[in-house]
Amino acid sequence: MNHDRLHARKPTHDIDRWSTGTVESVDERDGHCVVTVTATDGEAVELTVTLAIRELFLSRLDIDEGESPVGERVWYRKHGG
Repeated sequence: MNHDRLHARKPTHDIDRWSTGTVESVDERDGHCVVTVTATDGEAVELTVTLAIRELFLSRLDIDEGESPVGERVWYRKHGG
């Protein structure tokens, strides 16, 4: 399976290759994490990442442990994008 890229902090490299959005939901599907992000143009984008990346991503958000990431700003790249 091809995985997407997801950052809780603004990337420091190839900044023009990343998109920004707002987390709408974080779910688990088929042993992977699916993060739904609303892009700046209003389009909903589903990002698939590993469970390990989910944990890393969530730990780097500026939220308290157990707090929902919904509404947080993120940077992402769809696989191949």
